[in-house]
Amino acid sequence: MKIIVGSKNPVKVNASRVALQKVLGEDVSLDVTGVDAPSLVADQPMTEAETRLGAVNRVKACLAAHQADWYVAIEGGVDNFTDGPATFAYIAICNGEQWSVGRSTNLPLPGSVYAALTAGEELGDVMDRLFNTDNIKQKGGAIGLLTNHLATRQSVYELAIILAMARFNHPALFNR
Repeated sequence: MKIIVGSKNPVKVNASRVALQKVLGEDVSLDVTGVDAPSLVADQPMTEAETRLGAVNRVKACLAAHQADWYVAIEGGVDNFTDGPATFAYIAICNGEQWSVGRSTNLPLPGSVYAALTAGEELGDVMDRLFNTDNIKQKGGAIGLLTNHLATRQSVYELAIILAMARFNHPALFNR
């Protein structure tokens, strides 16, 4: 089964591979390929709406340029909610006919981090500076750093993909 992921980021590609293997079955052979797909939003989306749009745009770009059984995109973003700033991701999945869009949980962000983001920095760069890491966005991410590695960017993305696949697991319930 051919799966196109709208990013070459290894965390996003691996999360898609692991989650879809679980959902589609361990006996299903998966060919998972990450490709460059434009989000058409800011490098650091700053609202829920912008983050969701980035994930959907990436899947649309994949649909237009590639032939596959499944298309997956993950867009990380931040927003300032009632309880403070947080980062999260939107997941968009399409099987060529049907769509599902879901969202991960929130990871609270320190006010100083959010301030740096509103000044134009990207979350990965801010976290690298604060924790003296290198390219954390392609590793455990802010999630790993702020949870003392009890969760990682990949583990959160995997769960969000599994949840978004509910629409495909039970189409009769969702197509009523």
